[in-house]
Amino acid sequence: NIVLPDGPDPRVIEAAAKLKKEGFLEPVLIGTQEEFDAAAAKLGFDLTGVEIIDPKTYAGMDEMVNAMVELRKGKMTAEQCHDALLQGNYFGTMLVKMGKADSLLGGATYSTADTVRPALQLIKTKKGAHLVSSCFILQRGDELLAMGDCAINISYEDDKDKEGNVTFSAAQKLAEVAVETAKCAKVFGIDPKVAMLSFSTKGSGKGGTVALSHDATAIAKEL
Repeated sequence: NIVLPDGPDPRVIEAAAKLKKEGFLEPVLIGTQEEFDAAAAKLGFDLTGVEIIDPKTYAGMDEMVNAMVELRKGKMTAEQCHDALLQGNYFGTMLVKMGKADSLLGGATYSTADTVRPALQLIKTKKGAHLVSSCFILQRGDELLAMGDCAINISYEDDKDKEGNVTFSAAQKLAEVAVETAKCAKVFGIDPKVAMLSFSTKGSGKGGTVALSHDATAIAKEL
């Protein structure tokens, strides 16, 4: 199943109705039954059988609050966690974290930052990952393209210790993103051939992001 946390937005209503009708996967909507019923009736869509969860009346809220307090490790009180979980983005993310949902798709009404932040705080990165990145799957006719990190990192900077020594370079970060994007591409049946994009054509430009792309390409090949 997949959580759609953005409330009774028309796009959410239409997507949920189509998913339920086609039976590809089960949508889970966050909000009240009344608001979704009203929105669906107004838009002319059928949400019969679609699971709708209202955080305010959710029976497992105490368990979820306790789990979130543990995950935040002193950064948020139980009261702050409870208030956050009344919001669809945090509530939906915790459904995934606690194994009560398989996935989440957000961003219709929540911003990218507000959609991604709960995942960074609660689900976190997999073991061995140095950074979080994004991947868009673009369809052009029968062709699928995986575009790496168009939504998360504005730039890549070296990580340094207190003495100023580089512990993980910007090039290593970009290389990791390239490899993770290739892995994501495989999930969608793409045989990945990775290209690093920069404004330099065959070395016409020097320094800056050109050097970053060049160095990251070499590191990605090693990985």
